[in-house]
Amino acid sequence: MATALLFRDDAYQTSCDATVLEVNDRGGVILDRTVFYPTGGGQPGDRGVLVTKDGREIPIATTVYGEDKATVVHVAEPGAELPRPGDVVSARIDWDTRLKRMRIHTALHLLTTVLPYPVTGGAVGEGEGRLDFDIPDAGLDKEAIAAELASRIARNAPVTQRWIADEELLANPGLVKTMSVKPPMGTGRVRLVEIEGLDLQPCGGTHVRNTSEIGAVLVTAIEKKGKINRRVRIALA
Repeated sequence: MATALLFRDDAYQTSCDATVLEVNDRGGVILDRTVFYPTGGGQPGDRGVLVTKDGREIPIATTVYGEDKATVVHVAEPGAELPRPGDVVSARIDWDTRLKRMRIHTALHLLTTVLPYPVTGGAVGEGEGRLDFDIPDAGLDKEAIAAELASRIARNAPVTQRWIADEELLANPGLVKTMSVKPPMGTGRVRLVEIEGLDLQPCGGTHVRNTSEIGAVLVTAIEKKGKINRRVRIALA
């Protein structure tokens, strides 16, 4: 049985009731539905707690996809007393951490519009993140990039999502900006994240609903990572 991914439809849902399907021998709890985002696409898995019917909290250190890619494994802190299959729990994410990741992830999408070059890598952190660009010329200016990024954030653009068929994505390869991470295909459809008037690209991560929610962003560093590779780091101010 697959885990229903509630965060894909509503990244602002912080909790849900769920039934334990399985508990593996590595301390992983598989639920029938979840608000926890599992590690993927450069974004870390959510942490939080599973709360049992008697009020006991089971701390979750991180979340990952199962080997079948259809289930989500909530990895408990070492030593935690685990639930049993069939138990009903309340899954609650660490919202402060999730929101910071949502804000920075959306800012990274905007960064690809400021620097319209192929993306060779990236990572989302808690209030900070980075993208690696295939840029033949050096001389990138931190202040100029930050100013361009700020102007896009200030446009108060709605951030929405929609789904397209695998075939539609294959027919529009320009939608894919990342060279190192390809969008997940094989289920018949791919999720697109759109920042109105600014950006449209495949992404399975969590984002804010409007660019105004990102807030002020700093360009903290530009690093040379090879002959034509430049790493741009940003952080919430």
